[in-house]
Amino acid sequence: MNFDDILSEISGFGKFQIVLFLIQVLSRISLPCHFLLSNFIAAIPPHHCDIRGIEDGGLFGNLTFNQKVIVGIPTERDGAPSSCLMFTNPQYQYLFSSNTSEETYPVKCQNGWVYDKSIFRSTLATEWDLVCNKKWMNKATATVFFIGVMTGAPVFGYLSDRFGRRPLLLVSYLSSLTFAILSAVSTSFVMFAIMRFLTGMSLAGISIIFIALNIEWCSTKHRTFSGIIISLDWTLGNWLLVGIAYGINEWRTLILAATSPLILAVMVWRWLPESARWLIANGKAEAAQYYMMKCAKMNKGSKGLTTITPEALLETVESEREGKKFTVVDLFKTPNMRKLAICSGIVWFGVAFTYYGITLNISGFGLNPHLTQFIFASIEMPMKIAIYFSLEKLGRRRCEVTALLATSLLLFINIFVSKEKWLIRTIVGVLGKSTSEASFTIMYLYTTELYPTVVRQNGLGYTAFLARLGVSVSPLVVLSEEAWHLLPACIYCAVALGSGVIASLLPETLNAQLPEFIEDIEKTRKQSARREEIQSKMHDDLLPTLSA
Repeated sequence: MNFDDILSEISGFGKFQIVLFLIQVLSRISLPCHFLLSNFIAAIPPHHCDIRGIEDGGLFGNLTFNQKVIVGIPTERDGAPSSCLMFTNPQYQYLFSSNTSEETYPVKCQNGWVYDKSIFRSTLATEWDLVCNKKWMNKATATVFFIGVMTGAPVFGYLSDRFGRRPLLLVSYLSSLTFAILSAVSTSFVMFAIMRFLTGMSLAGISIIFIALNIEWCSTKHRTFSGIIISLDWTLGNWLLVGIAYGINEWRTLILAATSPLILAVMVWRWLPESARWLIANGKAEAAQYYMMKCAKMNKGSKGLTTITPEALLETVESEREGKKFTVVDLFKTPNMRKLAICSGIVWFGVAFTYYGITLNISGFGLNPHLTQFIFASIEMPMKIAIYFSLEKLGRRRCEVTALLATSLLLFINIFVSKEKWLIRTIVGVLGKSTSEASFTIMYLYTTELYPTVVRQNGLGYTAFLARLGVSVSPLVVLSEEAWHLLPACIYCAVALGSGVIASLLPETLNAQLPEFIEDIEKTRKQSARREEIQSKMHDDLLPTLSA
């Protein structure tokens, strides 16, 4: 009898699993609040040079504000005032005609900028003037954060495989709280960037550990349902972020408000169970028995209580593997694991790169950023419901490939839609966001099922590293529009297409038992080859009979 059989006997999805999910909702909803926070704290409101310093003997001071802008700031091709240039002397001729032949010589802003505060009272851009030639620094704030997540993912993956899921979650909660608060009280941009890096590194623990802990407590037939239910936390967090950002338009207070759910998460951590699969795989049968008995009693699975003994649990693993410590290197030592690691890593890079390329560009659709974010969050709920039924009918691999190829197609269509047609761009963009979200949701569940228990967190840490590498690069791709305005969209489209092709090389895991050891992955390859050999032999034996 294996672990999945024992878990099924005590009800693989009941009150115990529901309580487990609810406990982690408090930490899960804080993830989108931080991962998408730069849409608001790093927003660049409309701005122009501060022209109050222009003096010409008194005439300039008698003009209205709009007149001062006309004579003090040159216009762009679309007729809007320049964000980065000004005139050193008032150009009064523009009050009468914008087509004057008189040659003017604008210069860079001399006295800072004036910002429109109708939507955002303060952001990073307004705090430290991260505009014009410093615009890249503002974009880099998201990159710095996700580099932190990228760095923390393999670290927490290794440590949680070594020391357990539960203690590392507490470490992640406390460190995330600490560094988030420090980032909110930063006195300089450098300090803020360092604190955001460390916040991202800490949040990586929550990001990768929760999914393994939840899936490892669910029986085979309930994994799809639990995986989708868990992903709804991201949607709830998305809505929470929109509500908080709409009510709080000051970036320091917004960071504190977005972090507050972690305080409650720390308070309820004491009721969080350890993964019984991890305990058994590491030879801690007594501790695993304690949690299994607790699960059986809460789920009223009394008929399976007799099977929950330390000896029975240890029989679900091979004794010679006890005590062996696994690292990320073990993901590449054997052929099947190596192929799995390479393909899943590439797909995760593409999924995250594309998803955040769309999600972090909410200003590119011509709507209010809060409204765009709300629409993006709302489309996730029906999409995830559709994903559940699709995964049960079509399987993980086919759904993942379809989602990525659909995202690529929608991005390709939006390349040919002009920015003036903002409604069409928004509709296509929202559809692209929904299919991209689908690929993200599927990969979280899919990856957990692909990797064996002994290296599951290492596998999740490794794929999260590559995913966050994609996310780190994604915001900077927008800067390539300076070379060609369609280049960012083309890059996102190509990456989604390539990831969809690579996803087709992954094995299917629908209704398959979770692998416990690396040998289970390699054994599958040998069994498949043996099965093909037997089928070929049966075909050869039956062929003469059928011919006769």
